Amino acid sequence: TGGHTTEILRLLSCLSESYSPRHYVLADSDKMSEVKIRSFEQKRAETFSESQFSLDRIPRSREVRQSWVSSVLTTLYSILYSLPLTYKRKPDLILCNGPGTCVPVCLSAFLLGLLRIKRTVIVYVESICRVETLSLSGKILYYFSDYFIVQWPALKKKYPKSVYLGRIV
Repeated sequence: TGGHTTEILRLLSCLSESYSPRHYVLADSDKMSEVKIRSFEQKRAETFSESQFSLDRIPRSREVRQSWVSSVLTTLYSILYSLPLTYKRKPDLILCNGPGTCVPVCLSAFLLGLLRIKRTVIVYVESICRVETLSLSGKILYYFSDYFIVQWPALKKKYPKSVYLGRIV
């Protein structure tokens, strides 16, 4: 909720305005990230007057300390909820960094690509705090992302498909 949002906003601050409009997808129970995003976008609008963004909410795929068995069901529900959203937005690029909310969105986009409806490039950036092992989202999206970026050399050694760029957030 807090850390992942801060990291993604740091990444977005380096992107040009050609990455517009931006569509943020949040867990329906996440209030803190919305405040951070709106503040970020308000500051961005001072520089880029044509700046456009939207916020969409989906059911949280997994709560903290939720059992693995029940999280399969809630994740499936979240994927089904994400499909119409992903179809509606038809993103060219998904940039994500680890919260469980990104998994249903990325899998929905991947499915739309398989169905030849819309090909979306998925860029996953593993959180800076993941030094030796991948997060659960990372373990899943390692196989579905087009670019899988890690911020520690130990992870690059363990996961050869990954790209090590150093610390980028």
